[in-house]
Amino acid sequence: MITKRMEIKIPTGLDPSTIALFIQTASQYDSRVYVEVENKKVNAKSIMGMMTLGLAAGEEITVSAAGDDEQQAIEHIERYLNNEIKAQ
Repeated sequence: MITKRMEIKIPTGLDPSTIALFIQTASQYDSRVYVEVENKKVNAKSIMGMMTLGLAAGEEITVSAAGDDEQQAIEHIERYLNNEIKAQ
């Protein structure tokens, strides 16, 4: 399992449209992926779970991934949250 702190650098934060793209990014990988903020931990592939977090630009989150492609999942998610790439 890989766990990494990340900052949301998407100017709008994670609003409904960017959450959908975030989930699309996480869902490309077989690994289990979770997002944790304060005392809440949700499945990063769950629209309902992600919507409950209400994440704004500049907030820090912890992303964890476990599975055969965990490293690639973490790297891709970090690039997305850094606003370096669009979901593919």
